[in-house]
Amino acid sequence: MSSETYLNHPTFGLLFSLCLIESKRALYTTLYANRLFFIVSTTPAGLDFTSIGRSEAKIIVEQRMRALRQAGAREDYKRLDTIHHQTFQ
Repeated sequence: MSSETYLNHPTFGLLFSLCLIESKRALYTTLYANRLFFIVSTTPAGLDFTSIGRSEAKIIVEQRMRALRQAGAREDYKRLDTIHHQTFQ
């Protein structure tokens, strides 16, 4: 079963979900280049796209990995570790 999530950004096209930040916020990147990063929030008006830098995105992913490790969510941690290496190494 695949847990990959994609969104269509009105300007930048298809975005790939890197990780959930909190219940209504997630981190996404452009599908092919992995150079543009967005925090996507679900609001009553729809989706809100906030552009962030690569270093901020890396910190968010590392914080999420730390939280998953502390919670003992091994499978989610392994998946996010793979994404971390593919995206930021």
